[in-house]
Amino acid sequence: MLPHSKPLARWAAPAICFYLAGLTWIVFGQTLKFQFVNLDDNFYVYENAHVLKGLSFRGIAWAFLHPVLFLWTPLTTVSHMLDCQLFGAAPAGHHLANALLHMATAILLFLVLRRMTGAQWRSAFAAAVFAIHPLRVESVAWVSERKDVLSGVFFMAALGAYAAYVRSPSAVRYAAVTLFFILGLLVKPMLVTLPGLLLVLDYWPLGRWSARAWVEKAPLFVVSAVCCVVTILVGRTAPGPPAVIFPLSWRVGNALVSCVTYLRQMVFPTGLAVLYPFPGGGQPLWKVATSALFLAALSVWFFVRRKKEPYLLAGWLWYLGTLAPVLGVLQMGRESHADRYTYLPQIGIYILLTWALAERLPRKVLGAAAIPVIAALSVCAWVQTSYWKDSETLWRRDIAATPGQPSVLSRLDLGLALGNKGRYDEAIAEFNKALALDSDVFATRVMRRDCYGDLGLAYIQKNEPGEAVRNYRKALEIGPEAAQCRYNLGYALLRDGKADDAIPELRRALELKPEYPEALLNLGGALRAKGRVDDAILQYRKALEAWPDYPEANYDLGNALLQKGEVKEAVQCFKKTLQASPEFAPALNNLAWVMATSSDGSLRDAPLAIQLAAEASRLSGRDADTLRTLAAAYASAGRFAEAVQTCAEAAKAASSQGDAARAAVIGKELEYYKAGSQWHAPP
Repeated sequence: MLPHSKPLARWAAPAICFYLAGLTWIVFGQTLKFQFVNLDDNFYVYENAHVLKGLSFRGIAWAFLHPVLFLWTPLTTVSHMLDCQLFGAAPAGHHLANALLHMATAILLFLVLRRMTGAQWRSAFAAAVFAIHPLRVESVAWVSERKDVLSGVFFMAALGAYAAYVRSPSAVRYAAVTLFFILGLLVKPMLVTLPGLLLVLDYWPLGRWSARAWVEKAPLFVVSAVCCVVTILVGRTAPGPPAVIFPLSWRVGNALVSCVTYLRQMVFPTGLAVLYPFPGGGQPLWKVATSALFLAALSVWFFVRRKKEPYLLAGWLWYLGTLAPVLGVLQMGRESHADRYTYLPQIGIYILLTWALAERLPRKVLGAAAIPVIAALSVCAWVQTSYWKDSETLWRRDIAATPGQPSVLSRLDLGLALGNKGRYDEAIAEFNKALALDSDVFATRVMRRDCYGDLGLAYIQKNEPGEAVRNYRKALEIGPEAAQCRYNLGYALLRDGKADDAIPELRRALELKPEYPEALLNLGGALRAKGRVDDAILQYRKALEAWPDYPEANYDLGNALLQKGEVKEAVQCFKKTLQASPEFAPALNNLAWVMATSSDGSLRDAPLAIQLAAEASRLSGRDADTLRTLAAAYASAGRFAEAVQTCAEAAKAASSQGDAARAAVIGKELEYYKAGSQWHAPP
């Protein structure tokens, strides 16, 4: 442990911590206004029912027993649950948590380096560059990358605990190192290299390199080995998209090129993208050879200089060692490289460069140069962060940043983002562009199947079910055993009025995936359309056996029971729907209708019917159906003037929608209200 070179002012370290916090906030505070993006955020947060329920013992148990996207990261999932507990499903709170965790990691990095090296201002500069480098943006601005920023906190805590252990060895301090290490692994398995990094730090700056240092790390290496085994087993057994397994020669070559690419991006952080497609045929041989020579030359040079400048070799080993798990030699994904993979590894390069320059240049020169460097990086990072404000902005930027080889997935996700905004023609154009990217190794059979599936979805949203059916059939030609495609085809056929054709497709989807709630619901809908109400009720009840709080299942079961005349049980179904989803407008409307028009006096409740119908009308934009129910509720309460006015508005709404039959029915009810009579009829 190197002593401090001179007494430090008491205010300096706290001031630097506040500076790092403010600098981080200037760059990443803007994310509080950002939305979730349609890249994994749905799996981790806004479509994950277990996460949305917040913290609970049952939820924590689920997090430890179920991987997300074929990765076992239980503490990451628990952290998302805590966000939902504190902030709900609004994205601002989740972005705030990411920014604060990154801020904490940067501050801890400064404190750890300062304690280990005694070099306060060098540590501050390295931490500042880490905090605001544009390569950090993906890890902080992307909610799904909670793994990086949370694991960073535990990583730094483990290093700090190790520094305390070195200064005054004890079983308690070693246990603290082990605990923080295990917690970090439960967030992100990439931290398996920490024991090796501790050996590097023993070499420099701690100066305690010895055989004993290796022996004391043995328990930590055992923990790493166990984590590696678990990660590999989970990756093989957990459900996820079929991987494209690249030849080993491609993967090794790409790993060498990636090491150099990250160094280039560190110095020139331009053209950053979310998805860097793996080049078809692997990296060019000349690029692999050049990268290998460059890395070998640097390694030899740093080794030669190890006695005079040990920080060179230490920083280099930090970089290569912590980067090794994500270089893709053991393939876990399909990208060539990713900005987020540099989150912890590049700290080694920041240390290397900071200490090397500080030893070679006058302090005044370094101080003057540090200001514009940090300012330039902050501006670049702020701009890069702004691209993450929503899905459309992100994917348009991603496509622009990779003009020579855009990813199929970028086109697909841009199309989905446009479809969610109701811009269906633009979405269809993006899906067709994705289908044209045959040279991209992402364009596997599975990806092409997904393209056709997304096209089908766009046509469904556009209310062209016939075109949707055509595209879903193309998807099934590629992957006939895909339950999602079978379900989508059945749903499209049902929307196209072809219930007979829809039923076998939905049954096949359930054969492929027995616990498929949407398939059960739509099979029930198809059976109801054929008049087979009892069979439909059976499907709805099956869905509710597995998912008792499923609001759509309770709602559809209620409608089927109404169709059979079992009104009281239908009312209970509508109430259960509203318990799970209080703003489910159709359930509000149907429950209000029963309470306003039922011939069973025990079910009638005019004041509550008015309240429910008014809320349904508000949520539905005062459409014809909800206005019709509100009019019936007013009449049930004897408020005929309001009933007449509201019913007339409902008839006008139906006529404006071109629904002459509905307008005629409402007109008949209007005559009753004008005559001072209530309406008694089923929905």
